[in-house]
Amino acid sequence: MTFKRAIVRLSDVLDRIMRLATIGFLMALVSVVILQVIARYVFASPPAWTEEIARYAMIWAGLLGATMSFKRGFDPALFGDFRSRNRFVLFAAKLGRSLPVLIYLLPILLFCFIGANMTVERSFLVRHSRSMADAFDFPTLLVAIAVPIMIMTILVHLAAQWCGDKPRNGTVESLEVG
Repeated sequence: MTFKRAIVRLSDVLDRIMRLATIGFLMALVSVVILQVIARYVFASPPAWTEEIARYAMIWAGLLGATMSFKRGFDPALFGDFRSRNRFVLFAAKLGRSLPVLIYLLPILLFCFIGANMTVERSFLVRHSRSMADAFDFPTLLVAIAVPIMIMTILVHLAAQWCGDKPRNGTVESLEVG
């Protein structure tokens, strides 16, 4: 298997994992909201933990769903529906789509692990490792970890697009580089 095919395969496997996880989080979200509605309006006593679980499931579903959107080309993108036979024009379009993604996501990924004044102790993930959920006894790190997972998955999808993977709805023609 070539390197390019391995990247595209990794992207496809990650997409399947994200799809299953997103479905699971959406099911959890709907289930606890239904439980909360029934408990509130039938028994007049909703459990406090249902709101928190619904919030965390929504965060996970939204962030993992964003990776699926990127893989399929449904994200708002510069040069999103651009088609040409000219390789230079396709390269420019691919670059125009990739640079905003990198400019936006790489600093966020950096600050997940490195905080203010370039200290690890003040990073997003370390701060969440010290913070506990309100209704449960677990660190909010279990929710915050969704951010770097989302970013790294999108970066793999972006690399796969540069290796020839096409967005599922065909927004930008594939451009194999190298």
